[in-house]
Formats: sequence, C-alpha cells, structure tokens
Amino acid sequence: MAQRGTREEREARQRLRDYQARQTVHREKISRRRRDNLIAGIAALAVVALAVGAQLLYFTAGPGVVAPTPTSSPSASAAATGENTGDVPDPALAEGRTWTGTLTLNEVPLGISIDGAAAPQGASAFLSLTQNGFFPGKACHRLTNGGFFVLQCGSVNGDGTGDPGFSFGPIENAPADDVYPAGTIALARQSGNAYSNSSQFFIVYEDTTIPADAAGGYTVIGQVTSGLDQLAAAVTDAGESTGTGDGPPVVPTTITDVTLQ
Repeated sequence: MAQRGTREEREARQRLRDYQARQTVHREKISRRRRDNLIAGIAALAVVALAVGAQLLYFTAGPGVVAPTPTSSPSASAAATGENTGDVPDPALAEGRTWTGTLTLNEVPLGISIDGAAAPQGASAFLSLTQNGFFPGKACHRLTNGGFFVLQCGSVNGDGTGDPGFSFGPIENAPADDVYPAGTIALARQSGNAYSNSSQFFIVYEDTTIPADAAGGYTVIGQVTSGLDQLAAAVTDAGESTGTGDGPPVVPTTITDVTLQ
C-alpha cells in the first residue's frame, strides 16, 4: 500500500507539472499574440502616417512650382493676401462663360471645358496663354501615383520652373472639402502663396484629396470631359520614373495643342 501511495503521489505530481507546463505555454502564446498585435497596429499606423505625410509634403511644396524661401508660417488671412505681378490677363477675357475645346497630350485628345464664371481670373489666364500659342511643346514634368493622382504640365522650363511673365491670385473655385474629382483641371502654385498662380496646371486623373495649406486650396478652372481612359493607357498607367510616387512620367509627355472656343 505504501508503494502504491507513493506511485499515486508521483503521478499526481507529474500531472501537476504537466498542467503547469501547459499553463506556461498558454501564457507565452497569449503574450506573443498581444505583442504581435501591438507591432501590427504600430506598423499600420506608420503606413497611414507615411501616406498622409507624403501627400502633405507634395502639396505643401506647391504642386509644381519652385517653393519660396522658407519663412515663418503665415496665417490663413495673411497668406490669402498679395498682389499680381507682370501683365496679368484681364479676368473679363473669360466672358463669364464656359469655354470648350481640346487639350492634346502626346497626340491624345482630351475634351475640356474651362469655367469662366467660377474662376474668371484663372480661366482668363489659361485662355490668354492658349490664344497666344504658349502651351504647345511644353512638358508635363510631374506625375504622382502614391495615394494622390495628378499629371502636372505647363512649366516654362519643363522642370517646374519659370513663368510666362505674370503671376496672379487670389485662389478661386477651390473645393471646400479638399476633394478634387477625376478630370479636374486646377492651377499649380507655391506653398502658402495665393498669388503665385501662373501657367502651370495639373490634371487629376483619379479622385484625389489635396489638403489645403495656409493660403487655401487650388484654383479649379475646369474639367476633362473625355479622354481620361486614353490618357491612362498612353501616359499615367506607366507611372513615374523615380519609384517614389512623385517624379517625371515614365512616358515623356508634352502638350501637343490646346484649342478653346
């Protein structure tokens, strides 16, 4: 009987050890699961932060004009003030009406409409440049596809620099919700400078949210009414050349012609 009791005690102790071992493994699994979930959560937040940061970085650099010398951050009211420079076309040139025509990029014709009522100054500038034959041969020097989707064109020097002899403001017809639907044609400008609109414009080829900066949003002058699918096949689907989501298009792109009537 003594030997049996000893054996039962040994078996009971073994069962206890087995149970304790299983509990230890279970606690370690729970701990690892919590740690893995925490790491995954941090990684997800980091991805979101990087995406938002990249978008803000791009558009606070202007979409496409050389950024001004860094200064203290202006208030929204101060940034919205300023003055035109050079021989700015008269806003009356747009006649307060809608102009229709074709913007041809790499021989791809895009139907466009320019709204002279909603953005009289911006529309008049675009119309004047068109009538004076400014745009043909000018490059589309910048394409973004890293969470926001624009193709930027109209730079005098083909690299985002230069101006046609004038710059102007204020910002007109910017969306209150910062959403620029696919097909939007808007003017590029410097960060925080509502009076730095000039010849550069960007085409939004997929719905995009562009956060307003201290000066506000971006002047929407019109819409692409047809041809975005062809532009995608010919240019934007190929992406940009740096691999960063923001750079020159892989397919070199120039403005073949612009007509408005």
